[in-house]
Amino acid sequence: MSEPLKYRRILLKLSGEALMGDEDYGIDPKVIGRLADEILEVRKAGVEIGVVIGGGNIFRGAGLAAAGMDRVTGDHMGMLATVMNALAMQDAIEKRGGFARVMSALPIHDVAEDFIRRRAIRHIEKGRIVLFAAGIGNPFFTTDSAAALRAVEVGADLLLKATKVDGIYTADPAKHADATRYDHLTYDQVIERKLAVMDTAAIALCRDHRLPMVIYDMTVPGNLMRVMQGESIGTTVGTH
Repeated sequence: MSEPLKYRRILLKLSGEALMGDEDYGIDPKVIGRLADEILEVRKAGVEIGVVIGGGNIFRGAGLAAAGMDRVTGDHMGMLATVMNALAMQDAIEKRGGFARVMSALPIHDVAEDFIRRRAIRHIEKGRIVLFAAGIGNPFFTTDSAAALRAVEVGADLLLKATKVDGIYTADPAKHADATRYDHLTYDQVIERKLAVMDTAAIALCRDHRLPMVIYDMTVPGNLMRVMQGESIGTTVGTH
């Protein structure tokens, strides 16, 4: 690598909705393939990687609850959706010669390993990409909270949230033409200003463990490696 890498171990949070690409539902093979390529590029450069993928391209528990379904049932369906996405990403990575393991917070032994923290760390140390599925295994918690928790548990240096927007804005840039992007924010500023980039529990957990975050645009090829090399991409959230 011509550029030194700034981070040793990362946790990448991918939006489930982003996996749809131009499709109306499910997974666009071109999108998941490109993301797998970017993840493997960073892994080959020496970065250890854990991944959490949302399930919004299949089911969202909160959305199902809003439509009248029992919230716990809806959240369990959302957790299973994340397992499907993790299996799809595992397949995409392995087709490209990488090594991946799906670890589920819900026991589904025929398709995934149980999440055991020490085993997860060992997989990561061996260079495997670990895909954390089923959230934290409990309803009422988002995959953002799962990403923050897993990042802390495995000792990640950075939590990245990959979205379709290039950072955190003062308002929704799709609805407000005068919205401006923040280059840097503190955890407390995100919470106090109610900037809906991640839920409050996830932000608070990162703050309490001084885990920096980067919110960046996953639709731009090469952005993940640029973040690893220390380029100013998206919005950074930290202690000051």
